[in-house]
Amino acid sequence: MGKSRTKRFKRPQFSPTGSCQAEAAGAANGTENEEDDEPAAELLEKLQHPSAEVRECACAGLARLVQQRPALPSLARRDAVRQLGPLLLDPSLAVRETAAGALRNLSACGGFEVCDDMVTKDIMTPLVALLKECGAGLDSNEMSPQENKDQNRNSVENIANEAVNVLWNICECSSKAVSIFNKEGCLEIVLKYLSRFPTNVDLAISVAYCLQTVTEDNPELLKSLNATTLHGLECAMLCPVSSMEYILLKTLVAGTVWNLKDIIPSKSQAEIINAILKILSEVLEVDAMETVIQMKEAETQRIKLAAESEEVLEHANGINGTDLVEDDEMEETPRKRKVRRKTFISDLLPPTDKELRETTALLAAQQTALEVIVNMCCSEDPSDDEWEELSSSDESDAFMETSFTEDGGQLLTPLCLSHEIHTALTSCLIPKKVFEKTAFPSSVAVDICSQSPTWKPLIRKMNTIQCRALVCLQSLVSLLDVDHLGGAPALYTLAQHLSDLLFSQPGFADHPDFLEAITSALRALLQTMASNNLPQQCMTPEQLMTLCRAGIGSSNVGVRVNVVSISGITGSMLAKESGTLDTLKTIGCFLLEVATKDPSLVVVGEALDALFDVFADGEEAERASIQIKLLSALKEFQPVFKTKIRKEGRGKYSPDQLCVLDNVKMNLRRFIAYQETVEKRLTS
Repeated sequence: MGKSRTKRFKRPQFSPTGSCQAEAAGAANGTENEEDDEPAAELLEKLQHPSAEVRECACAGLARLVQQRPALPSLARRDAVRQLGPLLLDPSLAVRETAAGALRNLSACGGFEVCDDMVTKDIMTPLVALLKECGAGLDSNEMSPQENKDQNRNSVENIANEAVNVLWNICECSSKAVSIFNKEGCLEIVLKYLSRFPTNVDLAISVAYCLQTVTEDNPELLKSLNATTLHGLECAMLCPVSSMEYILLKTLVAGTVWNLKDIIPSKSQAEIINAILKILSEVLEVDAMETVIQMKEAETQRIKLAAESEEVLEHANGINGTDLVEDDEMEETPRKRKVRRKTFISDLLPPTDKELRETTALLAAQQTALEVIVNMCCSEDPSDDEWEELSSSDESDAFMETSFTEDGGQLLTPLCLSHEIHTALTSCLIPKKVFEKTAFPSSVAVDICSQSPTWKPLIRKMNTIQCRALVCLQSLVSLLDVDHLGGAPALYTLAQHLSDLLFSQPGFADHPDFLEAITSALRALLQTMASNNLPQQCMTPEQLMTLCRAGIGSSNVGVRVNVVSISGITGSMLAKESGTLDTLKTIGCFLLEVATKDPSLVVVGEALDALFDVFADGEEAERASIQIKLLSALKEFQPVFKTKIRKEGRGKYSPDQLCVLDNVKMNLRRFIAYQETVEKRLTS
């Protein structure tokens, strides 16, 4: 199982404010026709206007425009990056901020290819220069007169926040950008921004996200780190919590410190690991569902009080004769007052709702905590298409066990945990807290969020946390001793819990992320139970086949591999019992169908491997193999499998993947020989 942060997630984006909103909205509306790129041309032309206000509004318009996917090719053709880049150093601070915002959105919406193109077009040069100027600006502001100090500092910090987000997005997608980050000494610059956490948590969070990205698998950067760097991170990691946003900051910094573990003295390793896991444990301990409910109620109460305050003020204004309308216009008053009230309330509220920000920060912190725990459990860092070799059966067996991961990928060393991590995970009760996060979001929280357009996106975030928790559970179950998981009773409880989660959702096959996460967790749990000779009791044969049929129809190779493995693990355990003939036959027919019909060699290999396990031994398994004509089916498929490996393998799979497939091919030959002896013995 690789690190969980291997996918690019949607990033927060820049939102234009002030007088430029209308132009930005107009730019968005102008993209309804995919053939029309006039909005892009017009906005890019205005970037060269002598008026700073016009340039600012053009940047704001582009910030909205890049969020419309049809506009991206037009912007690329017109070299938008090269035109926006110089504006990062524009004399106007407002232009700098909106230009950085447009580039932030472009890097967030465009994906890997756009970010690579941005680096190729040398966006890093003005971006790094801007970051350095902002750092110098913060220093100079400390010496400014008080009347100018706050305004200047806020402007510089806002620009820095947008710039750091651009840096974060680009470095996440481009190794070349990370190299430039290292070479230009960007670490020192962003650490200066991180130190602003007591007064600007938004900027500190952006920096922490960026640091977590650039410190991952970056040995070159590790060489430049020193005690001062670690001290700065330690200060942020130990900052007092005054809001959910500070919880997110501490979590992100803890993840960064984990990435730097290789430079931490061995004598301090246990202490640092304990500190990290203590933070993650505290984050997971918070009841996010209850927080969602409380925060939404607080928002409702705040808006209600604001409305009441407005009515009082309107009444006072009316008495003083300063209302919007004269006494002789009372006929039109209700309608005008309604419009005014809406505007007035929005003026009273902050630019972004405090309660929504707090809740979003908590959910992001819990998702990050789960991802960091998964990373801590991984001894290797495979990519999305690598395979994993799990424990093999005894080499003296006629057919060796070779397994594939849910992602399908290259061979890896078995996962293991250091003593320090193992101890910290259990002492901080991480397995228990992760288990609690695997439950579905509460119906009350979901209902509350679904009723508000601004809160509705949180439902997806809550579902994401459940999926991350299931992936995290998979890692913990695979790595911790049974005793540290609570013994056999706890495993049975966990197995039943996963089964209940799965089958309580009639349409589970329609939710690919959930299906992949829960089948991964279930697969790991059943493997652990089988390794400890604990029978599988969480699914009936009918439920097992329902899962397998639904999973094998998924377009996700990982899901298909998982359900094939689950059927193989279950079948191998049933083969040791009596009275399981019919179930073994059903499993055998399913695996044969997958092996001969699935378009992916990864899934085919897993299905063959599962067949080897299920029908390796046992009277019931031998009888079942005869009745489903397993030997003749495999003999017929053997040359087909060889041909597929020869024709498809070279173009689609890496050398390591082909090595695994060749191993399966060899085991198939040996398994056929074994089945011939079984059939001869039973039919003679």
